[in-house]
Formats: sequence, structure tokens, C-alpha cells
Amino acid sequence: MPEQLPYVLILYYSRNGQTAELANQISRGVARVNGIEAKLRSVPMVSPDTEASLPSVPDEGAPYASKSDLANCAGLAIGSPTRFGNMAAPLKHFLDTTGDLWLGGALVGKPAGAFTSTGSLHGGQETTLLTMMMPLLHHGMLLCGLPYTDKNLSETTTGGTPYGPSHWAGTAEQQPLSKHEKALCQLFGERLANLALKLAD
Repeated sequence: MPEQLPYVLILYYSRNGQTAELANQISRGVARVNGIEAKLRSVPMVSPDTEASLPSVPDEGAPYASKSDLANCAGLAIGSPTRFGNMAAPLKHFLDTTGDLWLGGALVGKPAGAFTSTGSLHGGQETTLLTMMMPLLHHGMLLCGLPYTDKNLSETTTGGTPYGPSHWAGTAEQQPLSKHEKALCQLFGERLANLALKLAD
């Protein structure tokens, strides 16, 4: 039986598909690196309904994440649309269940970063990325962003920050990812994958 490759877990919540597309682009960057792969996982919506209302497997998109997916990753990228300058509740809900991983130090020393999409250009991209990093720091993870040595970070007129990839989706018709946003996502995935391999040695 072949040995399983280490993986970068790309864990996200996406309401309208924009954050999911960021995740797909990040996975392309991971794929550029030999010896590691991307694992795409999503989280279900949360609801005030106390009865189980969603199937255990989503109808479309990436499978829902398990804590085992998180515990065994070599690196982590978390993504969410912004909600009032913070991550959406479904992703926060999942992270709030990881106290046992925190107690056991399962994620200590692994590289991690964040990505987001917003309806407006100044609608909370940087605050969302920074606040998503707080749980990563509590887990003892090592933060990965984007360097200004990549020209796309200085040239972008849409999304893209040194704190992580981002997308300006628009508030009316959803805008597709720009060439700069795609390039920065792929660079981010490649950086995370390379860091994960180096830190695993």
C-alpha cells in the first residue's frame, strides 16, 4: 500500500461560491510542489434550529471537514467570506470544537494562513484575515502571508493583501477572480506547501 502524501488542508466556508473558488486556486498552488497534496474541505451552515437539518455529506462542493482532517494536516489554509469584519459563523463554529486538538498540541509548529472574500473592496478583508489568525496562534501554528516580492501584490486593483489572499466579489453581480487574485492564491498555496514540507523535516 503506497504511503499517503502529507497534505495542506484548505478549510473554508463559502456562501455564494467566491470563497470556494479562492480555495480551488490555492489548491492549484499546492499542486505545484512535489511531495505534498491539497485536501479541500468545507463546513456546514449553522442554524438556530436545534434539530439536525443538513445531510452529513454536502450535495455539492468539498466534503465537510472532520477534526481528523485538521489534526493530521501538514499545513492549513482557512477561508471565509467576511461577516462584519470577521469570519462567518460556520467556520468559527467548527474551530470552536477543536479544544481537544489545542490541549493535545496537534497543530503546534505547522504553517497556516487565511483567505477571504468581500462584497465591497474595503468591506473588512484585512480585519477578517487578521481575526481568523487568532485561533491559529492559539493552536501554536506558524503564520504564512504573502510577500511584496511578488509583483501581483503591488499591482492588484482588486483583492490581495500581505495578510493573505482575498477577493473583491462585488455587491450586485458576482465578479470573477481577477488575474492578480488568482496568481496570489496560487503563490499562497505554493508557499504553504513548501513551508509544510520544510517544517515537517
